[in-house]
Amino acid sequence: MNMLSRKASHDSHGQDSSYFLGWQEYEKNPYHPIQNPTGIIQMGLAENQELVDFMAKIRENGIKFASEKLVLTAGATPANEILMFCLADPGEAFILPTPYYPGFDRDLKWRTGVEIVPMHCSSSNGFRITSSALEQAYQQAQKLNLKIKGVLVTNPSNPLGITMTKTELNHLVDFAIDKNIHIISDEIYSGTVFDSPKFVSITEVVNERITTVNNNSITSIWNRIHIVYGFSKDLGIPGFRVGMIFSNNETVVAAATKMSSFGLVSSQTQYLVANLLKDKKFTCKHMEETQKRLKRRKEMLVSGLRNAGIRCLKSNAGLFCWVDMRHLLGSATTFEAEKELWMNILCKVGLNISPGSSCHCCEPGWFRVCFANMSEDTLEVAMRRIKAFADSITISTSVVRGSIAKWEN
Repeated sequence: MNMLSRKASHDSHGQDSSYFLGWQEYEKNPYHPIQNPTGIIQMGLAENQELVDFMAKIRENGIKFASEKLVLTAGATPANEILMFCLADPGEAFILPTPYYPGFDRDLKWRTGVEIVPMHCSSSNGFRITSSALEQAYQQAQKLNLKIKGVLVTNPSNPLGITMTKTELNHLVDFAIDKNIHIISDEIYSGTVFDSPKFVSITEVVNERITTVNNNSITSIWNRIHIVYGFSKDLGIPGFRVGMIFSNNETVVAAATKMSSFGLVSSQTQYLVANLLKDKKFTCKHMEETQKRLKRRKEMLVSGLRNAGIRCLKSNAGLFCWVDMRHLLGSATTFEAEKELWMNILCKVGLNISPGSSCHCCEPGWFRVCFANMSEDTLEVAMRRIKAFADSITISTSVVRGSIAKWEN
């Protein structure tokens, strides 16, 4: 069974020209002033070493990343698309737990022809991934005659704002081993974790299992795990467009490197970011301060919503909360009622939030509300508006119920 796509498996990139061969020779014989003073000097490419050091630091050095297994991309969006091109052919599919980032419908499918099979998670267990939900999604794909090539997760989750537990990650690993498929873990929010439990990467879970139970099935899954990361969230520099793919699969790294030529990170940007990451004291302080501010802002949002009688899913990461407004839907608990509520909040209240249906949530009445892209003063204004709106709905509902009660009596 070919685990990769036809594009990744066959060399049709034209990388046998002297231009590309020069790069390959450099990789074999890189210059070093002491260790290899006669080696080839690479002119115009920033090293990946600072990037892998930074990724390891976020994971408290629980796992080491090799720079030769890293591919730079112009942001996390092309990183995810490139992995789709590498791992699946048009008409094949990836399972995504719901709710998921609405942009994936564009990023993963539009140009690749890859399909998405939603794995429906429920509020009854806090939207956590279960073995049964994974299996149900797989069976649904078979009914649709779709070949599943892997599962893609965001950890921490967008839009839930929660880190995945070791139990969930082990469910994923067991599932991928059983079905002989890939796992893509989009970890772009890994540095935004501001509360316990701490962030655990799937690489740490697999590494731990390899160390304790070293058998062929565990070792082989290592080549089918791929990490996506970027600096837009953790360092707050989305305009720099610096993303990356980390994979232990040499064929995937080679194919992704070829594809990245269609969306390169400029040498100037690479040089600037590499120098920024060299300042370990600054990046460490920056991350600590960012996490502190995110926690404070999240608590402001949760407190303001609670004051309006609105609850949130308990979260510990990200730039948003998953907000429960099911009680504001009225008697009709439908996606039509959710859309009507959303339109009222957008047009009458003046708040742009994302309805759960846009994230493929299977339960009407959930919304993603961002809290990090505004000042504290603006957030307070937003909370006053939502409270006034929620209060007006509560009053209207009470009046209607009172009228019905009188009529019935």
